[in-house]
Amino acid sequence: MTDDSATRPELDEVLHRQSLLSDDARPEAAAKRHALGRRTIRENLADLLDPGSFEEWGGLTVAAQRNRRGLDDLIVATPADGVVTGIGTVAGRRTAVIGYDAMVLAGTQGLMGHKKTDRMLDVIRRDRLPVVLFAEGGGGRPGDSDVPTVGGLDVPTFTRFAALSGLVPRIGIASSRCFAGNATLFGCCDITIATPEASIGMAGPAMIEGGGLGIVEADEVGPREVHIANGVVDVAAEDDRHAVALAKQALGFFAAVDKSWNVADQTALRDVVPENRRRAYEVRKAIALIADEGSVLELRPRWARGMVTALARIEGRPIGVIANNPLHLAGAITSQCGDKAARFIQLCDAFDLPVLSLCDTPGMMVGPSAEQTGLVRHTARIFTAVATMTVPLVCVILRKGYGLGAMAMAGGDFHASLATLAWPTGEVGGMGLEGAVRLAMRKELAAIADDDERNRVFEQLVAGAYEQGKALSAATYDEIDDVIDPADTRSRVASLLTAWQPPPRDGRRRVVDTW
Repeated sequence: MTDDSATRPELDEVLHRQSLLSDDARPEAAAKRHALGRRTIRENLADLLDPGSFEEWGGLTVAAQRNRRGLDDLIVATPADGVVTGIGTVAGRRTAVIGYDAMVLAGTQGLMGHKKTDRMLDVIRRDRLPVVLFAEGGGGRPGDSDVPTVGGLDVPTFTRFAALSGLVPRIGIASSRCFAGNATLFGCCDITIATPEASIGMAGPAMIEGGGLGIVEADEVGPREVHIANGVVDVAAEDDRHAVALAKQALGFFAAVDKSWNVADQTALRDVVPENRRRAYEVRKAIALIADEGSVLELRPRWARGMVTALARIEGRPIGVIANNPLHLAGAITSQCGDKAARFIQLCDAFDLPVLSLCDTPGMMVGPSAEQTGLVRHTARIFTAVATMTVPLVCVILRKGYGLGAMAMAGGDFHASLATLAWPTGEVGGMGLEGAVRLAMRKELAAIADDDERNRVFEQLVAGAYEQGKALSAATYDEIDDVIDPADTRSRVASLLTAWQPPPRDGRRRVVDTW
C-alpha cells in the first residue's frame, strides 16, 4: 500500500526551498525590521496585492557568490538574491512588482537580481503591466564573484526600466536607505512615494567617502524632507502601511472609472474666492470640492508652490488637475512652476487622463531675478506640453487670467482648450489691471500733485479697467466660452468630458520626463 499523503523526494526538496523564502525562515531579521517600526518586503507585497494573487518569478535564485560561499549558505542567507519579483493583482488588475529585500545583503543589486529583474521588465513591457517598485537598498553589490566582470556597467536593467516611460505606470516607494542603482530606478518612476526615514541619494556613504567628499552618515545623504522640498519625492507617506495605501490609490488613477463616488455641496464653491479681489485664498479647497470626495492625490505639494498638481476623479473618472496657487507669489508662474506643470501634463497625456486647469495667475513671473533661473525656457515647457497633448484640457478661470501665464494655463490660448470657462469673479487681460493702469496713465497720474487725489483717480481707473476686463465682458467678445455659476463647475466639466474617449494607442507613446 502507498501513503497518499506522502510526497516524492524531489517535491519535498522544492517545497523546502520555497519555505525558505518566507519571513518565518528569518525570524531574527524580521524581528529587527519590526523593532524599527518597519515591515518586510513580503509583508508589504501581501498588503499591496489581492490575497492569493501573487506569483513570484525567480524566487529560487541566490547571490552569484558560489566561488566564495557554499550553496547551502547562499540558499539560507541570500534568498531570491535580495529582490522579489512577480505578478499579482491590485483591485483585480494585473500588476507587476519589483521589491528589494533589505534583509538580504542590505537590498543591494546583485548579478542574479539584475537578471531576474530584467526578465520581469521584459514581461512588463510585453504585457503592458503597471509596476510598483519598492526601492529600498544600497545600490550595486561589489561582492558577487561568479561572473567575470570589470565594471559591470553592461547591465541593461536601467535601460529597460527607463524605456517603460509613457508605456506603463511606474509607482516607486523609497524607505530607509535608497542609494545608487536603487535610487536611479526610483528616480525613473512616474510617481514617487517616500516614508519618513527615507534617505535617497545617487551614492551611499562609502562612495561619498571614496570620492573624497568626507564622511557622511547614511541618514544624512538625502533625507526625505530635502527631497520633498526639491521635488524628487511626489508624495510623503506616514509609514510603510501608508506608502502601500498611497501606491494603491495612485495605481487606481490609471485604471477604470470608479462607479462608487460621493460629492460635496457644490454651492460652497461660490465662497471660495473672496469678495475682495486682492485677497489670497486656498485653491486646494476648490479642487477638493470639485473632485469626488476623498479622491485627490496632490503631487509635489512643497516644491514649486505656486503651481498645484494633483490626480483626482470627477464622477469616478480619473483626471489631472493643475492650478495656480494665489497664496504663493499671487499665483505667478516661475521656472519651477513651468517644470512642474509641463511634466505633470506629460504624465496625464501619456496615460489618457483629461486635464482640468484652474487659472488664477497674474502671468509669468518677471524681473531680473526670475530671468536668472532660465525662466524663458522653463515656462516655455508648458506651451510645448499643452500644444502637443492629445487629451482634452478644460480651463476654468477662477479669478485672474492675465498674460502669457493665463494662456499657458488654458492650453496655449483661450480657444485652444476644450472649453475655457470663468467664474463671475474672473478677470482677463494682457497684464494685471493695476500695472496696466500705471503704465497707460503714468503721465496723467504723475501730474496730480495731491497724493490722496492721485490714489482716488488711480482706484477709479482700476475700477473702470475691471469693468472692461471682467469675465462677463470678455464673454461678450467671445474671448472665453462661458461665465458659469461656480456651483456648476463640476457638472460642466463632467459633461464636457463625457463624449471624449482615449484614441487608439496604435503604438503611440508619450515619454514622461523624470523631472
